[in-house]
Amino acid sequence: MNTSILRGRYARIVLVLLFLAVLLGLVQVFGLRQSFSVAFLRQTLSENRVEGLALFVLLFSLGNLVHIPGWIFLASAVLVLGKVDGALVTYAAASVSCAVTFLSVRLVGGNAVAQMRGKLATRLLSQLRAHPIRNVVLLRIVFQTLASLNYALALSGLEFKTYMLGTVLGLPLPIAVYCLLFDAIVKMVS
Repeated sequence: MNTSILRGRYARIVLVLLFLAVLLGLVQVFGLRQSFSVAFLRQTLSENRVEGLALFVLLFSLGNLVHIPGWIFLASAVLVLGKVDGALVTYAAASVSCAVTFLSVRLVGGNAVAQMRGKLATRLLSQLRAHPIRNVVLLRIVFQTLASLNYALALSGLEFKTYMLGTVLGLPLPIAVYCLLFDAIVKMVS
């Protein structure tokens, strides 16, 4: 096997890891870590709806890139906006966040996983390609906005429009379930 191909293939994955490390470093250096808390997000949404919503989407997108769980954003939105409006805002923010993650990782890493020739990678990618929209929907239902999933799908060679269609179709069910759960918890504690 040509070593320059191997270097190029793995170089893209190393670039993605460096990209993630730089983002994590910037989050730390600029003190953004506390911005990824339910309390901060709640305050942001409560103080000014327009600017708060814009900041919410921006933080959700950055949070997804640096592997902050999406439930933190959902809980904040439900606490401030209620289960219906919280669900709608989270759905929009999660969709934008998944798009930003996919495009950023694809820009840096290309389709590095799709170029791998191992048996496992080949088998998984062939399953993904067999029914891409259905598989992305199922992955979203199970894993929601999990950053690792977004990274893997971005590097898989999957088309952006297929990824987004699966994402927008797969996110409503888990978001609705979590909204009902958070709303029930709030009612129990209140």
